[in-house]
Amino acid sequence: MSRPRSKSVATWLAVIGGTLGLHRFYLRGWRDRWGWLYPLPTLLGLAGLQRVRAFGQDDMVSWLLIPLLGLSLSAAMLTAIVYGLTPDEKWAARHNPGQPVQPTGWTPVLGVVVALLIGATVFMGTVAFSGQRFFEWQLQQDR
Repeated sequence: MSRPRSKSVATWLAVIGGTLGLHRFYLRGWRDRWGWLYPLPTLLGLAGLQRVRAFGQDDMVSWLLIPLLGLSLSAAMLTAIVYGLTPDEKWAARHNPGQPVQPTGWTPVLGVVVALLIGATVFMGTVAFSGQRFFEWQLQQDR
């Protein structure tokens, strides 16, 4: 019999370590292929931040890499929101089949609130950064 998977733990793992796939490893184990793909765009985005520090804001490679970090964070927060808002019965049927439904209370809801705050902020910042860099690039092409 497998151990029960907590909706609260999965929600908070997605908030705290979702960009590294921790929530996927918690739910599906270390052999989850998708879980191992999560760190790649996160690390590429962090490499873009390092390039900005090293080469300044005019580095075009960093313009392409930094949005990957924003999109990774946004996707992790969206996952936390989906986990936290999944009804307890549906969660139990999917992740704890054959076991009684465990009421979760407010813990996943608080995770959803945090994820919504972080995810919306990061996503809007990513869109603004990407749009600004795109139009700056177009201006450079017109010269």
